[in-house]
Amino acid sequence: MRVLNDRQEVAESVGTELGVSEWVQVSQERIDLFADATGDRQWIHVDPERAAEGPFGATIAHGYLTLSMLPFLGAQVYAFAGDVARVNYGLNKVRFMTPVTVGAKIRNRVSVVDVHDTDRGQQVTLRHQIEIKGQDKPACVAETVTVLIAAGA
Repeated sequence: MRVLNDRQEVAESVGTELGVSEWVQVSQERIDLFADATGDRQWIHVDPERAAEGPFGATIAHGYLTLSMLPFLGAQVYAFAGDVARVNYGLNKVRFMTPVTVGAKIRNRVSVVDVHDTDRGQQVTLRHQIEIKGQDKPACVAETVTVLIAAGA
C-alpha cells in the first residue's frame, strides 16, 4: 500500500503508478446483491440459465458494479495520510471495455493523473484500470476526481 503523507507528496505523485490491488472474485451472489440494491435485474446479470445462452455465455457483472468496486479495491492500493476528508467530486471519463463474467477475478491498477490546489485543499485525479485475470483488455478504465479537505478548512 502506498501512503501519501502530505500535500507535497500528493503533488509529487503525478504521473506515477500507486500500485495494484489484490485479485477479487466476482460471485453471482455479489451480482445479485447489486441487482437488488439498484433494481437492475436484467437477465444478463441475474439469470444464469438464460445468460448461458446469451451473448457472453454466462451472467456478467453490471458495469456500475465494477465501477462501485473502486473504493474497496483502491483502499488496498493507496491512502492519504493525515486529518483530511476525502470527498468524491466526480468522474472525468469511464469506459466499460470488457464484460466481467461471473467467477472472474478483477483487480485495480491506480495511477495519479493530476493534482492541483483548491481553496480548501487539493483536487486529485486518479486513473483506475480494472483488470480481469487472464484477459488482455481491462474491464473498466475510469478517471475519478477526489477533493482532499484538511481538517478545519
